[in-house]
Amino acid sequence: MTIANDSGTSISVWMRTRVPAYDDPLPVEARCDVCVIGAGIAGISVAHGACRLGLDVIVIDDGPLIGGETARSTAHVASAIDDRYYEIERHHGTAIAQLVAQSHAEAIDRIEANVAELGIDCDFQRVDGYLFVPPGRPLAELDRELAAAARAGLVVTMVDRAPLPFDTGPALRFEHQAQIDPVAYVRGLAAALDAREVRIRTGVHAREVIPTDDGVWIKLQGERRIFARHVVDATNTTITSRTRLPIRQAAYRTYVIAAEVPIGAVTPALYWDTADPYHYVRVARDVFGRELVLIGGEDHRTGQDVDPARHWKELEHWARARFPRIVRIVDRWSGQIMEPADGLAYIGRSPDLERVFIVTGDSGNGITHGTIAGIVLPELIAGRDHLYAHVYDPRRSKLRAVGSLVREAVSSATPYVDWLGGGDVLRLADIPRGGGAVLRRGVHLIATYRDDHGQLFECSARCPHLSGVVSWNPAEHTWDCPCHGSRFDPYGRVINGPANADLAPPPVRPLDRRELPRRERVSRSDEGAAELDYPPPTMRPLLPGT
Repeated sequence: MTIANDSGTSISVWMRTRVPAYDDPLPVEARCDVCVIGAGIAGISVAHGACRLGLDVIVIDDGPLIGGETARSTAHVASAIDDRYYEIERHHGTAIAQLVAQSHAEAIDRIEANVAELGIDCDFQRVDGYLFVPPGRPLAELDRELAAAARAGLVVTMVDRAPLPFDTGPALRFEHQAQIDPVAYVRGLAAALDAREVRIRTGVHAREVIPTDDGVWIKLQGERRIFARHVVDATNTTITSRTRLPIRQAAYRTYVIAAEVPIGAVTPALYWDTADPYHYVRVARDVFGRELVLIGGEDHRTGQDVDPARHWKELEHWARARFPRIVRIVDRWSGQIMEPADGLAYIGRSPDLERVFIVTGDSGNGITHGTIAGIVLPELIAGRDHLYAHVYDPRRSKLRAVGSLVREAVSSATPYVDWLGGGDVLRLADIPRGGGAVLRRGVHLIATYRDDHGQLFECSARCPHLSGVVSWNPAEHTWDCPCHGSRFDPYGRVINGPANADLAPPPVRPLDRRELPRRERVSRSDEGAAELDYPPPTMRPLLPGT
């Protein structure tokens, strides 16, 4: 058993539940009908749907089961989506807005059915959702959303206030929403797949996806490979689309705190305000039986904040002013959100590769979007059409969101000027233990990390995706690319796409040509070959005292 965490040092309330390792080796060459890359809610939901159609499925992930963003969700299982329905209507029309509402409602129903059929203990609960306006902002947004959401088919009414311990003023009440423990739910789905002999393999990195006339080869580390008739890229950001999708969505970090409150102090429901960035709230129970209020928000572009930890402080300040019965803050974490330019997720055939299907653009609704992928993609793989396929088609027109595309493109391009800068610090001595910084060495920018023992490790600061300069994230101890959201651990190992390779080794330093001895270990991943323990070969350890 392992902890579901492979994307930072913070721990969500759900990560205290351990998950199976699924680390049995694959053969040198494996074959299947469908290979799913990514073992979060999207990948496991697609695998479950494909399995029910009788398809032979292999699921691979280079981290643990549910080790990515699913475990960092607050699991608002909602058809009242984060992108307002009046905006969906404006960009896509009423008919599409109705299908969006219908698809998210069906996703909630599918989760509820799976919980009942498979006996998954994941604290699934039907609740209402409430949208309210913060003080000083006009109520007109609620009126617009009320009309648009009703036209889309949601059961929504205006109420005097949301049932929170502070006066929200008028609020929209959305019925038939839900909440779950996302790790427990996906673990239950994975157990059902395992019982049906679906091969789930963790610790397996897909290096390359190569379509052919009759299928797709997936090259793995260690010269192993999988041949599949179809591939599903469920890696959150997609690793199979180098430019077309990354430029049509933007990566954001979002922050969450879990505050203990007396049992019954807060009414279970989903809550959102219309601030920018907005706040979101729900109630949960942890493994110790404590009642928690999960409070999130403070979103910003990934890699574009020098002090990300301050957002947890801001959330605590906001929460304590509104929830007077908070006992203590027990957990805090951050997650990655992919915001599509036109408000709709990308679920369908890849715009780049034949026989490849993708799911990305969660836009803060990853639980329902991942479940929608499990509804739609198996049907497309089986050669059938689906009612929602054209809504989420990744090949759809870009013209409906030209303004958003331009704004995000500017935000993505601006950090490239970092190549002209002098780095974060001038001397290695300026990097504290447990910290990282980018240094300039001639024409090169070097990402340098000092571990808790004082040992320094270096790698290139150039993101292997589209050559952005990574920045150190002290809140999660990761290197984050401010251009398109790729993320790497302190030693340069890739943990979030769209990059699919580690940070490169640094140029050799004239005075540091030697390397410290590296420890060998036998891998428990699918390759079965000897691998290097941390630090990986991409990051060069410097001699002590340098």
